[in-house]
Amino acid sequence: MTTRPPAHTLDPRKKPGQKRSEATVAAVLEAAARILETEGFEGYTTNAVARRAGVSIGSLYQYFPSKDAITKALMLRETTQLLEDVAAIDTETSGRAGLQRLIEVAVAYQFRRPTLARLLDVEERRLPVGQEVQRVGELLTRTVQRCLDAPDLAVSPCPPYVAEDLLAIMKGLVDAAGDRGERDDATLVARVNRAVFGYLEHAPSRLSRITGVSLASDRTKRR
Repeated sequence: MTTRPPAHTLDPRKKPGQKRSEATVAAVLEAAARILETEGFEGYTTNAVARRAGVSIGSLYQYFPSKDAITKALMLRETTQLLEDVAAIDTETSGRAGLQRLIEVAVAYQFRRPTLARLLDVEERRLPVGQEVQRVGELLTRTVQRCLDAPDLAVSPCPPYVAEDLLAIMKGLVDAAGDRGERDDATLVARVNRAVFGYLEHAPSRLSRITGVSLASDRTKRR
């Protein structure tokens, strides 16, 4: 069993206060990202990161007490844009459009740096990353729930597991595509859309509308 490091060892020793120190931290994080992408966990050491970043190991340890602390900081860096994109999704005008946009955001995040995203997912399960990273999942769940509550996708009552099921579908398909090295984002978005809205069509609490027309009307057209 892999030992989980104490949470306090994941916190940075200090925050950069000047542009030079900010540049050092940025260089360390980007070096860590590139090593993970090219060498995987095998080549991922603090010495390797320092060499790649062009800084001394002493300078690295001024900010990060351990390799795991670098990993956590890298997770936070990578999820910042994801959080901003998810927070910007309009869930009030159209729940369907909101879900479609969430799928696009998830696929874009995975395909931006797919190898890095996959390895950080592995590390997230191992490290006690705390609320900073966990809030991503909470925001995603709230966003999906708001989509389900929108007028065009109103579910009443909505079982609490529906939003979690939808996120599991998105994550499972997107992560699997990343593992296979897929690069066709449009095709993946279409597949995830079919899976998500296919689930909703047969959800325990039936939606009044899935594709912009009532399900009853849709069934009538098929006859």
